[in-house]
Amino acid sequence: MHSAEIDQSLQRFCESGDIPGVVAMAGSAGETLYQAAFGRRDLSKPQPMTPDSVFWIASMTKAITAAAAMQLVEQGRLSLDEPIGKLLPDLAAPLVLDGFADDGTPRTRPARTAITLRQLLTHTAGFCYDMWNADMVKYMAYHGVPGIIGCQEAALKTPLASDPGTRWEYGINIDFAGKAVEAASGMKLDAYLRENLFAPLGMTDTGFKITDEQRSRLVAVHTRGEDGALTPIEFEVAQEPEFHMGGGGLYGTAADYLKFAQMILNKGRGNGNQVLKPETVALMSQNRIGDLNVTKLNSAIAFATNDVDLYPGMDKKWGLSFLINTEATPEGRSPGSLAWAGLANTYYWIDPTRDVCGVILMQVLPFGDTKCLDAFAAFERGIYAGLSAGQKAA
Repeated sequence: MHSAEIDQSLQRFCESGDIPGVVAMAGSAGETLYQAAFGRRDLSKPQPMTPDSVFWIASMTKAITAAAAMQLVEQGRLSLDEPIGKLLPDLAAPLVLDGFADDGTPRTRPARTAITLRQLLTHTAGFCYDMWNADMVKYMAYHGVPGIIGCQEAALKTPLASDPGTRWEYGINIDFAGKAVEAASGMKLDAYLRENLFAPLGMTDTGFKITDEQRSRLVAVHTRGEDGALTPIEFEVAQEPEFHMGGGGLYGTAADYLKFAQMILNKGRGNGNQVLKPETVALMSQNRIGDLNVTKLNSAIAFATNDVDLYPGMDKKWGLSFLINTEATPEGRSPGSLAWAGLANTYYWIDPTRDVCGVILMQVLPFGDTKCLDAFAAFERGIYAGLSAGQKAA
């Protein structure tokens, strides 16, 4: 691999103060191709970043929860296309936000169709996140609905932003998929994931609750001020949650997430265990939103996120919890690759065509940070340059 060039590049991002610290790892289905750590875990402390540092992986949780749901689909205990309201009564009669009265009172109407697990996994059920939907910010303020990070049941009591199946909108869908896993399995989500994905794959450093031992390796979340300066902040997902946030609650390491990504590359097999059938991985890895497209995320909460438009001008699709690029990317990612991210600027991609996957973890808010995206692009370019050089040499 072109590892020296990647090292220099990532080191430079940290030394210049563009990012606080980073862990990056890449692999093929069968081996680790690159791993390194640079910078610091917390800019207010001297400890260096290490490869085993623990990060809030936020929405990188989604693909894991989706994999759990698909295990239960394989077993016939969950259905992709039955109305999910049969299993989750809270979703039996969904309402759609239908504007506001002159005095600011939100108006709602019954949804035109039922919600399915397939729609939850593809972000087409109609749910949104307030941080990318100004109307939902207004609705939640009016009704005093808490934000999702507190993991209170009340946070899930929001209407849909559109009718099920009519558009792609990123939202709290996978939290409900997590609830479906619990309802179908009779287990709490943390226990289900531990038993059916983390233990079989050897992901011993991933969970909703940060252990005392992990605290010594925990990376601080930093916020970027308007002047570009980075400051560590007090930020943590609820550690005694009312529900486990299947859409964003996990903490873990790059090495653990690489194992998950390699399992997808390896058609459902990892650490000697087949956790998903090859045909299930194929189903998850293909466009499942038809003619709909993934759209730009327009920030409605500046602290949490910038406007995010990955690969502008390219049609982007969604599988069962993965972003799918339909054309090659500037960094070298093949069409039909899988990817997504976490709010504090953690990113991964899985390229089955080239048998490569990568994970890059930082802890910076808001999401879609330009410097973090630049670091990710430099890392990914370096990995593909190494693959191409290796193929020429061979």
